[in-house]
Amino acid sequence: MTGWVGNIEEATLGNTNFRTALFTGTSMQLTVMRLAPGEEIGVEMHDHRDQFIRVEHGRARVTLGPERDRVAETHDLEDDWVVIIPGGTWHNVVNTGDGDLKLYSLYAPPEHPDGTVHVTKADADAAEAQHHD
Repeated sequence: MTGWVGNIEEATLGNTNFRTALFTGTSMQLTVMRLAPGEEIGVEMHDHRDQFIRVEHGRARVTLGPERDRVAETHDLEDDWVVIIPGGTWHNVVNTGDGDLKLYSLYAPPEHPDGTVHVTKADADAAEAQHHD
């Protein structure tokens, strides 16, 4: 397939993995994610990469800041809410609900290798550690 065509709501709600890359192009990537109650993506910053996140189901707290240890903004999100994170911004997403948080994310340019599937956060952390060694 040249691109990706599908029902993003169904793909997001049906995802059971921590992270699954649905499409990776040269300039953009689409991933779906599932975070268990209390689980978080982890504080991170994408230096030259903008990120769009949409909550399809659940509740989340998003923190944004200019430095790893300096939160400048905190936002509570729920179904149908979006956050856009400019490159160079430290951020985290935490599931604050009682059930799974289901979201999708667009990275521009791509962040993860094509075909990435991280079943758990531990898998994602291990891949990240290996990638940055």
